[in-house]
Amino acid sequence: MSAGTGRRRSTGRPLSHAASRPIPAGTRSGAGSRPDARRPGRRTPRTPARPATARRPLSTGRAVVFVGLLLLLSLTLAGPVRQWLEGRAEIARLAAESTAYDERIADLQEQLERQSDPAWTAREARERLAYVLPGDRLVVVVDGEAAEGDAGTLPDAVDAAPRPWYEELLGSVAEADG
Repeated sequence: MSAGTGRRRSTGRPLSHAASRPIPAGTRSGAGSRPDARRPGRRTPRTPARPATARRPLSTGRAVVFVGLLLLLSLTLAGPVRQWLEGRAEIARLAAESTAYDERIADLQEQLERQSDPAWTAREARERLAYVLPGDRLVVVVDGEAAEGDAGTLPDAVDAAPRPWYEELLGSVAEADG
């Protein structure tokens, strides 16, 4: 007898949960009560036979989600990475500029030390400003002709009475007009 109802089939055997349907004619009556028999309510999924040329799709749902996440991550990180690279370039530019300023400072300090030397000052005054010391001889080239004279001496022809400035001006204009 079954534990639940106590009813019997027409064959005289107790009903079981595994065989709740009527047994078709021509089958063995005990086939449904075997432990390895399949339950009639559950069907095994059948996989269709795939032909050898069948392919998997190029993009699956997981691949699309993964690519989307990668794009989102790259867009999120693009701004900070760009700012970091620009900051590194700015630091490199400022370091190069600092090195150039350091070199300029060294050159200016060297020039300052050189200019503080009295011998250098006297040499530059003679070369650039045509200064001469007493007793030196000055040679000035004007229009390709050499004009000589002693340093610190006055020319021989000196007017006895100096003329006023306006007569000097008119005389130089008349001389230039020729």
